[in-house]
Amino acid sequence: KANDIVPLFIDIIPESEHAINIYISRINRNEIKIYYYGYQKGLNQEGKHLHFYITGDTHKKFDRVEEFCLEYHTTTDDVMIILGDSGINYWLSPKDEKLKERVARIPITCFCIHGNHEGRPWESPADYKLVPWHGGLVYKEEKYPNILFAKDGEIYDFNGKSVMPIGGAGTVNKDYRISHGLQWFASEQPDDTIKQFVEQQLEKAGWKMDIILSHTVTIKAEPTWAFKPRKEPITVDKGTEEWLQTVYDRLDFSEWYAGHYHVETESMGIRIMFEDFDEI
Repeated sequence: KANDIVPLFIDIIPESEHAINIYISRINRNEIKIYYYGYQKGLNQEGKHLHFYITGDTHKKFDRVEEFCLEYHTTTDDVMIILGDSGINYWLSPKDEKLKERVARIPITCFCIHGNHEGRPWESPADYKLVPWHGGLVYKEEKYPNILFAKDGEIYDFNGKSVMPIGGAGTVNKDYRISHGLQWFASEQPDDTIKQFVEQQLEKAGWKMDIILSHTVTIKAEPTWAFKPRKEPITVDKGTEEWLQTVYDRLDFSEWYAGHYHVETESMGIRIMFEDFDEI
């Protein structure tokens, strides 16, 4: 298909300390573009990932992630943090496999925060297991080792920085989605068990954390200017935003990143991201 980027060869000289990755993209009916790059293996001698990149919601669309990885010559030693709604566990059925296969071919490890338009890993029929990773636990399928899902409240070590994910949010058009037979997830927001675990972990850490990775933001940091006007009154459960405000008010943090709102902005020290990329 036009503009799809697919690998032709990955690590085509496995016996060597160097590797070459080759990708092909169809521009139009008569034209293709070939990308290639080489890199030296074994740079990660201490078990640390080389780079931790970050971006907002993808909603099953990974074109920009593929293009970013090609431009920056990433490998699966590098990490791409997705701030919720990756869309990888959207169907909670074998229909998710096609997207997983595509993401698994991208030369990076995806670390996905939970959003409100996707199921939790334990709700999926896939064989997810909790495994250790960077000082915490993640959900991982053995056949897709570069697709990881964060466990809310775990504390990870990203190159010496303490990092906690707190996913989930309420859905604006919940009633519409339910009445029209669209996907809606009862587990979209953190329940009392998750909230309690988050607070226990923060208590152990002395309410200090280098980086918070959430899907939504605190109630006072919401970008209300970006909300689309609607003819009918909308009621949204803001329980997660209100609870996050109580966390924010107690927490000593350096950086806080969120997705969800499909805008690029910053408020109260919380950076909301969508299609931009950065490195933490």
